[in-house]
Amino acid sequence: MNNLVKKINFFHSIIFFLLASSFSIIINQFENLIIPPIICLLLILSIGVSHGSLDHLKGKKLLKIYNIKNSYLFYLIYLTLIFGVIIIWFFFPAISLFLFLIVASYHFGKEDTDFLFYKKNQFDEILYFFKGILIIITPLLFHFIETVGIFKLLLIDNENFYLFLEFIKNNHILFLIFLISLMVNIYYLINNFKITNFIIFFDFFSIVVLNYFLTPLLAFTVYFCFLHSFRHSISLIVVLNKDSLKSGTLLFIKKAMPLTFLTAVFYIISLYFLSNYYQFNDAIIKIIFIGLASLTFPHILLEYLLEKNEK
Repeated sequence: MNNLVKKINFFHSIIFFLLASSFSIIINQFENLIIPPIICLLLILSIGVSHGSLDHLKGKKLLKIYNIKNSYLFYLIYLTLIFGVIIIWFFFPAISLFLFLIVASYHFGKEDTDFLFYKKNQFDEILYFFKGILIIITPLLFHFIETVGIFKLLLIDNENFYLFLEFIKNNHILFLIFLISLMVNIYYLINNFKITNFIIFFDFFSIVVLNYFLTPLLAFTVYFCFLHSFRHSISLIVVLNKDSLKSGTLLFIKKAMPLTFLTAVFYIISLYFLSNYYQFNDAIIKIIFIGLASLTFPHILLEYLLEKNEK
């Protein structure tokens, strides 16, 4: 089953690199062509969040491991964590963003690499972080002012936070982190080398090209929806039906639809509320990233507990 996932992801990475590069260059050639944030939101709500929409099934599996029969307990804890993150964000936005970027870096690095290797060690946990941090630092490297503008829209008014960003930019620390991420990718490429390991570098260059040519929001949307989420969804589809990708895909869509729909409804209600106080595009950016943060923390915690107990 793991070999099937590797094979699918290998060809997908090649196709994604070619299409993402072509798309980025074409968009960059048309200076007046602007992809509105609402398109990014719709893609994230339909394709992006769907890769976490089977968490309720994983939650039931975790409850079974802990011998807990009340399935509603999972939903209560999961929703509490979601709304807890949102509330904490409004009171401590700078700290929340900093923690979110750290957790997201680790999550992206792990999810985009973990399927390639059977043997893992604790050192990999650090390597996952430095591999995934590429998603965070490339927009700061290529579009610093625009990325800082997004941070400001996320309620970050702590001047020390921006002084810190200026410091790491002006002292080439961002570039140093970029080089460390590059070396981690090289390590994973040559570690127990197989042709499928070239996924690592197709992904690396795809992320760099996207962030070089596109705005930070659009680059993140393309990566999140069509690389990260697609890859996670493929692993879920294969688990649901390893004998037929078609049947597994249909089953995945059926099982993912309820939570994807509820998440979309929650986002739309939030957008309606926030648009009364902020400009429409600004409200979209707020709910995209604060919303993703609120979903990411319980999602990662669930994955961690399942992995820990299954071991």
